[in-house]
Amino acid sequence: MESQKPNTQSNYYFTKDTEDAIVSYNNSSDPLFRDKIFREKIYYPFYKLAENIIHSFKFYYTDVEDVEDLKLEIISVLVEEKIHRFDPTNGAKAFSYFQTIVKRWLINYNGKNYKKRTQTASFDELVDSGEDENHTLGEHEITLGGIIDMFVEQCYVKLPELFTKEMDQKVADAILTIFKVRADLNIFKKKALYIYIREITDCTTPTVTRVIGILKEEFYNLYFKIQKAGYEIK
Repeated sequence: MESQKPNTQSNYYFTKDTEDAIVSYNNSSDPLFRDKIFREKIYYPFYKLAENIIHSFKFYYTDVEDVEDLKLEIISVLVEEKIHRFDPTNGAKAFSYFQTIVKRWLINYNGKNYKKRTQTASFDELVDSGEDENHTLGEHEITLGGIIDMFVEQCYVKLPELFTKEMDQKVADAILTIFKVRADLNIFKKKALYIYIREITDCTTPTVTRVIGILKEEFYNLYFKIQKAGYEIK
């Protein structure tokens, strides 16, 4: 496999060379050439893309025993069903294009498996999975951080159900990401958060407000459900 030098960008593994390789792969009908360019130029970027999205958004409800198998399944989906649809002439960038595909596929996949789990697991087991591992809690206790983590996880699963519009999903994704990385975030003022979300999603303030309202309702529904179940929130 050909090595690629890292740069300062977070997606340095998925470069312009990767995009060019994908275009060459699609434009060729030679199976030997396609196999070679895939192994040398495309496989690793697809692998890292799958890995980063799985771990960044905690898509851990799977049908497979090992997350490694899930990465390979994603690569298979990209190669067999999606790669030939990439068209750089419409202005799309390969990284953004395939990142969106992988994230949406994992949301649907994760959602199906989460629903299976909720049909068989007890409420206590679901609450336990959202506890903050940095705290030692007694029986029927959960941290607020644990509830927030559960909230983020469940909202990602329900994203297509909560928001039918693509822009709303994009805004919700940005908001949930802020919750996810809250420990490393230095923005605390509400106005600053609104500006930040607008900048990364290119949407209007009313859209942000509407999406926040729906997510806020989801959070309080979960919060009061946990309280009703008899948990003490630390």
